[in-house]
Parts: sequence; C-alpha cells; structure tokens
Amino acid sequence: MGGISIWQLLIVLVIVVLLFGTKRLRSIGSDLGSAVKGFKKAVSDESEPATKDAPELTQKKESAESKQHSD
Repeated sequence: MGGISIWQLLIVLVIVVLLFGTKRLRSIGSDLGSAVKGFKKAVSDESEPATKDAPELTQKKESAESKQHSD
C-alpha cells in the first residue's frame, strides 16, 4: 500500500516531460553528467599532484637553499 507503483511513476514522468520538455531535460542530464565527471576528475587529480609535484618542490627548495649558502 505504501509503495509507489509503476503507473504512478509513469504519470510523474509524463508530467515532468510536459513541464520541461525533452530538450531541456536532455540538457539538464548532460550538464549533470559533466558535473559528475568534473567532480570525479577533481577528486582523483587532488591526490596525484601532491605526489607528482613533490620532487619539483624539493628541487626548488634545494636550489633556493644552495643559492643562499653560496651568497
């Protein structure tokens, strides 16, 4: 009794399509998909630069320290 039947879902789907139209729903879906891709890329890239940039940062730090010692 408390569950949602397939007919109720279909009625809601028809109402949403009538309100927004298929083109707008398609654009919303593609925008949402690109946002999810961007979020996943940002999360995966967040951990990678820390390991990739670490040698560069230590090299820059060492070169700055050697310049200070030579002065």
